[in-house]
Amino acid sequence: VAKLCVCDLLVAQCDVNCCCDPDCSAADFSLFTTCSVPIVTGDSRLCSQKAAIYSLDVEANPPERIFELIDQINPSVFCIHATNYKQALSFSSPEMPTSENFDQLLERFGSATFSAEPDSWNMDTDAQNPSDANETYRYEYGVPVQTVDAFLRLPSPVVSSWCSDVNPAGFLVNQATKCTRAVKVEQCGNTQALSMLFYINSSILAVPKSSQTVNITVQSIVVQTLNGMRTLPNGSDVLRLPMILDELCINIVLGVSYHITYTDAGEIIEAAAAFVLGAINEETLSIQQSFEISFTQVNTNPVPLSGNPGYVVGLPVRAGFRPQGYPFPLQVVIAALVRQLTVLQSTSNQDCLAAQGARTPVLFGYNMVSGCKLRITAAMKCQPLTQTLLDLLKGQSFPEYVASFGNSQAQDVLDWVPITHLHTSDQSSCQIPVALEIEVKWTKYGSLVNPQARIVNVTATITTTALKQLPSGRERTIPIMSSVVFTDISSPAEPGYKAWPTINIKLPFDFFFPFV
Repeated sequence: VAKLCVCDLLVAQCDVNCCCDPDCSAADFSLFTTCSVPIVTGDSRLCSQKAAIYSLDVEANPPERIFELIDQINPSVFCIHATNYKQALSFSSPEMPTSENFDQLLERFGSATFSAEPDSWNMDTDAQNPSDANETYRYEYGVPVQTVDAFLRLPSPVVSSWCSDVNPAGFLVNQATKCTRAVKVEQCGNTQALSMLFYINSSILAVPKSSQTVNITVQSIVVQTLNGMRTLPNGSDVLRLPMILDELCINIVLGVSYHITYTDAGEIIEAAAAFVLGAINEETLSIQQSFEISFTQVNTNPVPLSGNPGYVVGLPVRAGFRPQGYPFPLQVVIAALVRQLTVLQSTSNQDCLAAQGARTPVLFGYNMVSGCKLRITAAMKCQPLTQTLLDLLKGQSFPEYVASFGNSQAQDVLDWVPITHLHTSDQSSCQIPVALEIEVKWTKYGSLVNPQARIVNVTATITTTALKQLPSGRERTIPIMSSVVFTDISSPAEPGYKAWPTINIKLPFDFFFPFV
């Protein structure tokens, strides 16, 4: 626990008020106002464990950080003595039956009883790890993208708005940053961060700790004038270095967009950079630079993600369509175009016929209600009105599937949840739809320490009502509603819902024997 630090977010930099950050010095600690994480422990269910205590001695001059390592005892009777089964600390995904593994699964689970225990309960896990010589390296999520000299830099503001060039780009972490950099015309040729070479002269390692490298190619160059107009350059020069021309310093970097292509084995195979170059005059003291980086898996269509892997609250719910010929073969993608789940968007005039085509995306975790008013006349026929309202509520092409994770790929068919359609109506000759209710059930998935949001069920319910024939010249106004509700089915039951009986007796001293 002395090496654990959940508030250490910046690589090779000191995080403010993070007392366990190994990158912080005594001078940094003297500026802290509090410890954001005062105690760091492991699994709270263990009977005995180490705990790292962090605090600040504000009476010292200058203030100092105090670190203590203590033994913490769990007073609970039912505590874990030893964690010799590591798989029990996270939710495991069941193996899906296929034509290749069906016989194997049937042999293992087909009998009346079977064992789910691992083959070995050996607690000496270090002896089972393969040697570094036989280890296959690959990039994993969040690991800094390595180059031949250090790592791929993505300048960003740290404490103030000024650019810091020590921020590494994390693998599969799409980022967009803006920061301010001080400039002088007479020194623009000597400032590395203003030159294209600073961002492309270092090759990327295909995998960590390897000799195979990937060069960063220049994808495009856009030139921005002093008044903000952007144009494509006429020349064929791939590399444009800063230079002074007529009291102006031209070809300075205003923006860089990296695009990294990788394989499913965690190997980078391609890297490209798009530049925005500009000019400054003697009156310019600082410029704002923008930096972006995005990742795309090879042989896949780049689509915006809503989380990695679990959904992030506030990002759109991803949806798609079933391909022709499903479920055979399973290799075909589930959606030619992965899109978003949408509902009717409310308008200012509340007129349903004027709101046709106006849709708003369903954002994960946000319960939504929208609607409009429909004026019905005696001349309206049942069948055309029903189809118009269905198109209004569901849109022109309502999706058939919803992605269970925020990063579900279109080719992973089992990662998509079918939408269940329900209808509630009265017994009448003419029924028109008046409401669409979408219920999204989700659960926490994965590690108990850092659970990920996973959608497990989506239900779309259409509510209809009877349309009675109106007398000639009469009108009627009815409300049309759409709603979305998110339900966390992994939440425990409300306390006190069913009271447990109280036993007012004294237990014998050896009641829990042989448990510790």
